[in-house]
Amino acid sequence: MASDESPPEEKKVKRRSSRKLPKKTAHIEDLTSAGHTALQEGRPQDALSCFEQALKIAAQLQDSRVLRACCFNLGAAYVEAGRPQKGLDFLRRARSGPKAERLPDLQFNMALAHNALGQSQEATACFLQAAQLYRSQGDGGSEGDACMEMGHCYSRIQDWSLAVQSFLRAAESYKVASMLDSAAAALKEAGSHMVQSDQFSHDDVKDRLTECLRLSNIVGDPSTLGELYLSVGVSYCRIRCFQEAVTCFQPALDLAGQRPPLLAKLLHNLGAALNSLGKFSSAMDYHRLAAGLYGSLGCRADQARCFNNLAIACSQLGDDQEAAESFILALQGFRDTEDHLAEAQVCELLAECYLRQRKLQKAVQLYKQALSALSYCKEAEGVQDRLVEHLSAALQQSLAVTQRPHPGRTCLYLPHPHSSPGGQDVRKSCTAPSLAANEQSGGQRLEAPEAGRKGEASSGGQTAAEPTRSSEGGVSDCASLTPGFQRSVPSEKLHQGEQWLDRENPHPDSEASSPQQVESSATSSGDVRKAASPVSSWKSRLCSLM
Repeated sequence: MASDESPPEEKKVKRRSSRKLPKKTAHIEDLTSAGHTALQEGRPQDALSCFEQALKIAAQLQDSRVLRACCFNLGAAYVEAGRPQKGLDFLRRARSGPKAERLPDLQFNMALAHNALGQSQEATACFLQAAQLYRSQGDGGSEGDACMEMGHCYSRIQDWSLAVQSFLRAAESYKVASMLDSAAAALKEAGSHMVQSDQFSHDDVKDRLTECLRLSNIVGDPSTLGELYLSVGVSYCRIRCFQEAVTCFQPALDLAGQRPPLLAKLLHNLGAALNSLGKFSSAMDYHRLAAGLYGSLGCRADQARCFNNLAIACSQLGDDQEAAESFILALQGFRDTEDHLAEAQVCELLAECYLRQRKLQKAVQLYKQALSALSYCKEAEGVQDRLVEHLSAALQQSLAVTQRPHPGRTCLYLPHPHSSPGGQDVRKSCTAPSLAANEQSGGQRLEAPEAGRKGEASSGGQTAAEPTRSSEGGVSDCASLTPGFQRSVPSEKLHQGEQWLDRENPHPDSEASSPQQVESSATSSGDVRKAASPVSSWKSRLCSLM
């Protein structure tokens, strides 16, 4: 008679396999937890090892939910480990479920992978979808995180308007979640990107920066607060609110005592802002401190910019000797870093300094060096024309001086085209337009040290009124030509380095995001884990549904 019961041996096999399932599930849970911890501690390779083992065990189970969760975590770990394409492949395997399109964490991780691959359009679409899903779930903190990442993505493709909208939405989401310190960071980013766009007025920018400073009282971490003050201060400089910038930089100095890189940036910008306010004596100590600190950090280019700012301050205070020494140090730094545009700028400034000291041959040599440096630059058309004009004037003046008869000798003075009354009239006529051009362009300059150039032009005009005695003993009007060598319409590109414009960030502090920048806070969701340690920089969302 046939029996429906299975043989005893088959029953034993089933019992044994059913006993193994709970053990395998527990092992997967342990490996998943260990992988989470490894990522939080900044050990992505250890995390990969844990998640790979978990996936192998999950493949032995007949549970698609567990398998998708393991693929999800392994994909996120690969993105954090710098292998976004492989991470994206595993994330797509996790997307095979019926509810995949409604999982905000999955959309967030896929956005990170697309962004790392340079696929900005796909990344922003996924970030936007993640933000909308987080909002539908009432998770304001995660919505803010998605909007911040979306803003940085738009910033990298220089879509400033959409970047600002993303950061402002992030700020509102953080406020809803009572994460006011994160809201302040979002407003900081919004303000720094507003100045890049032509769709916002200075009042719009100031309103956002003021709101950011109001929320800054909530920020408890001194380093984070110092970065915030730095970014807001730079944004104020960009809209020429230098006094407001100084009020941001000065209190941040005490917060950055234990962070030399941040302190150097603050000193750099504070000195530049004071230059712009015409407070050159106060600025000089900050220029020197910043240059010394950058030197100890090995930041040669930034050190050169500080020497350039110091030289401009010295020049405004009438100390042409120290100005020349500082310009030389700046020139060496820019040559070492192969910054040809900055090298040309400093050559021009140093040439002007030598002209005031009546060192004509050195000035001629520096104008030639400036033109040589500009030959490596594509965007130097107007600058090159100006340098050629100044070089020609310097050569004519040098020739006039060398051909002037010695005052101790008695000889017939033969008029020379460069020393005739007509020649003097020509020189006077070329001086006046340059002065006017300097005064007109001064109001258009943005970088801090250049704001002081207006005073330099006017001081040159005063010198022109006083004849000076040449080295040969005769009366020379060399100084009267000095204003003619001032830069009339300086290229903005020449002066980019004179202030720290983040943007490690060059996008503004998104980077920096600089100080390139915004660290994501941990969420309390049971399905989502983010780094709890400030030291960790991983952003991917992980699944712990086991």
